[in-house]
Order: sequence, then structure tokens, then C-alpha cells
Amino acid sequence: MLNIAAYHFVSIDQPDDLAKVLHERADAAGLRGTILVAGEGINLFLAGEDDAIHGFLDALREDARFADLLVKFSHSRAQPFGRLKTKVKPEIISFRRDNASPLSDGRAPMVEPHTLARWLDQGFDDAGKPVVMLDTRNREEFGYGTFTGALTLPIDNFTDLPQALQPHRDALRDATVVSFCTGGIRCEKAALWMQADGMRNVLQLDGGILGYFEQVGGRHYDGRCFVFDGRVALDPQLQPLVDDAA
Repeated sequence: MLNIAAYHFVSIDQPDDLAKVLHERADAAGLRGTILVAGEGINLFLAGEDDAIHGFLDALREDARFADLLVKFSHSRAQPFGRLKTKVKPEIISFRRDNASPLSDGRAPMVEPHTLARWLDQGFDDAGKPVVMLDTRNREEFGYGTFTGALTLPIDNFTDLPQALQPHRDALRDATVVSFCTGGIRCEKAALWMQADGMRNVLQLDGGILGYFEQVGGRHYDGRCFVFDGRVALDPQLQPLVDDAA
């Protein structure tokens, strides 16, 4: 099975109509997983046969709004999803904070995986500032693995992050803070909100942990990356912890 994780921030005027089209298209291709649609964009976690996945992506990219869709790929022996689910939501990941959307504020400044790995190798960024990795995921997720020495917050929901971060803000003032998450949505929203809230020293890890695994592997990462499906977690070679049929 070919597994994909993808998101794209773009204004969608009629999310219900798009959700219906994407569900029908994915269902016809025999895909399973989750499709989330909101006025701010889409979020996809899907698995299926290689040709079916690529056919779905080709059709999606024919829509000019998704021509630049970036996708992270991995493989599993078995289908990790039990069924196909499509939802229309207020946000593609709930945060409920102003100043956290790339549609209104532009994308958050980012660091590429290879650059981040170099910074972590040398112990500081290109300006000589210490680098602090900020995990924007919840405690269940980082229990499976995170970047070495990362700041993890005792949260169960992404919406809890601002309050949990508050006690650490003074200590982060003189560092370059790199927010990260599984695929990039949460760390981008968090970085945008933090910058708007006065933390101008924040970058997002482009592509999240999965993008880092694809490009760098497991350097400076301890353990696996939790995923919300039957694979449970992926190692730095993108191999599932569990590979049984859903």
C-alpha cells in the first residue's frame, strides 16, 4: 500500500462541494483514510494501490488551487485504514486562535530539513544562536519519539499549546525556536501564532517530522513518529511499527 500525508492552505469557497467530489473520487479509486476540508484548505491521510493514489493526486492537481500540493509518501504491507472518512471542519486542524492562518498572514518562516540537521550537528544556527526544538504535538504522540532534547509540552489537544507554552517563553527569548509536528500543519499554525504574539524568533520545520525523515533520516531524532492510523508509528526509514491489515 502507498500511504500519503498532504495538506495545502488555500481559500475554498464551497468546502462541502469539494468534500463530496474528493470523497467520490477516492472511493471510486478504492482508497481509505481521512479527507478533511475547510475554508482554509485540505488535509489528506490516504492509502491505496500506487496507481490509484497517483491517479487521485493527478486529478487533484488539475485544480489550479492544488497544483503545488506537496505530498509525503511511505509504504506499508497492509491497508492501515479501516474505511474512507471525509469531514468538513472549521479548520483543517483545530487551533481556535487568531493570526494563525497562512491565508491572511502568509506562510510562517521555515527551515529546511538539511539546514536544520546541520544546525543540530553544530549546536547553533547560522547566526550563532542556540536552537530549541519545540514539539507542538500532544503527549501521546511524543511518547513514541521526538527530537533529542526537544521542548515537549504536557498537552492532550493542540488548542492547549498557548497556555502550556507560556511558562517557557522567557527562557526561549535568546534562542532560535523551531516548531515541529508530524507533517507540518500544527507547527505552521503555532509558528504564525507565536510570531503574531511577539515571538519573532520562531521558524517552522518545513514538512514536519515526516519530511525530515524523507530527506535526512533519523539524525538527532529519538524513536518513532506517531501517526493516526493502524501503523501506529513510523521509524526514520518510514517503516511502520505495526503492519497488519486494518
